[in-house]
Amino acid sequence: MKRNLILGMAILAALAFVSCKSTESSYKKAYDKARQQEQAQQATAPVQVTPVVTPVQTVTPVVAQQQPEDNSDLRTESLTAVSGTLNAYNVVCGSFKSLDNANNLCSTLKNKGYSAIIAQNPATGMYRVIATSSSSKSDAVASRDKLRSTYPDAWLLYAK
Repeated sequence: MKRNLILGMAILAALAFVSCKSTESSYKKAYDKARQQEQAQQATAPVQVTPVVTPVQTVTPVVAQQQPEDNSDLRTESLTAVSGTLNAYNVVCGSFKSLDNANNLCSTLKNKGYSAIIAQNPATGMYRVIATSSSSKSDAVASRDKLRSTYPDAWLLYAK
């Protein structure tokens, strides 16, 4: 008896859930009604056209020469060259904990025509991949700005 009662209640509960389901046609009717109201409002609204007048101005372009940034991202570290020789100002394109990753980037830069070298910071153990090395700060800044088109995170490093 108890079993039949539970079964009957389960069937009634299932029917209650199924009967509350909304149909797609009710949503479509509501959408069509709202669209008709919107069209009616647009048809009754007066259309106002106002001309737009823009004054003509002559502009003389000002050509400014871009000066390379000076010390915006110049860092100073003590480095030991793993391959190649270091100058005072270096453009770093990548920093890695793994020597293999540094070698991969160094090879890529060499294939692109850069005289890339790898240097290690003994304090942190990080390998710095240096695309160009220069004794002149202005040359290093110009090289960094050129490299930023391909390597946007390139930065200057002053080697102690």
